[in-house]
Amino acid sequence: MTNDIRYPVGRFTQQSVPNAAARAELIQHVEELPVKIKAAVAGLTQAQLDTPYRPEGWTPRQIVHHVADSHMNAYIRFKLGVTENNPTIKPYNEQTWAETSEARSGPLTLSLPLLEALHGRWVTFLKALDESAFARTIMHPEKGPMTLDQLLGLYAWHSRHHTAHITEMRKRNNW
Repeated sequence: MTNDIRYPVGRFTQQSVPNAAARAELIQHVEELPVKIKAAVAGLTQAQLDTPYRPEGWTPRQIVHHVADSHMNAYIRFKLGVTENNPTIKPYNEQTWAETSEARSGPLTLSLPLLEALHGRWVTFLKALDESAFARTIMHPEKGPMTLDQLLGLYAWHSRHHTAHITEMRKRNNW
C-alpha cells in the first residue's frame, strides 16, 4: 500500500513477459475481483456508497460500476486479441462513463452480478489460452501495441487498485 490515496496499491508498472506461474497469479487477481469488491462494499449505507473516496474522486458506487464497464471492455479486448490479427481496440472516456446516471446512482445489484458472470467467462477463457496466445497483440490507439500478457498485467492491477480504493476508504473512515 502507498500513502497516495489515488494509488493505494501503487501506480501501474508494466512487467516483463511473465512466466506461467506469474501469469497464473495475474489471472488469480482477475478471478478474485468479484468476491473482493463485493466484500469491500458489503454493509455500506447508501450515504457511504455515495461518498467520494477522495476529494474530486469517485464514490464506491461509481467505482463498482466503473470496474464493470472497464472489465467488459477488457474481456472484449482479449477476445479480439485472440480471434483477430492485431486488432485496434476502441478506447472510451472513463470519466464521462462514470458520470452517467446509472453509474452515479444505480444500485450495485446492476454491476455486482454482472462482474461475477463476466469474470467467470473471462477467467475460463484466460485459463484455456496457451502461452502463444498471450504473446498476441492488440493495438491501443493511445498506448500503441500491447501483448495480451501486458493487458493481463494491467487488468490484474486494475482489479486490486479499485478494490483498494474502497477498502482503504473504509479504514480511513472507520466504516
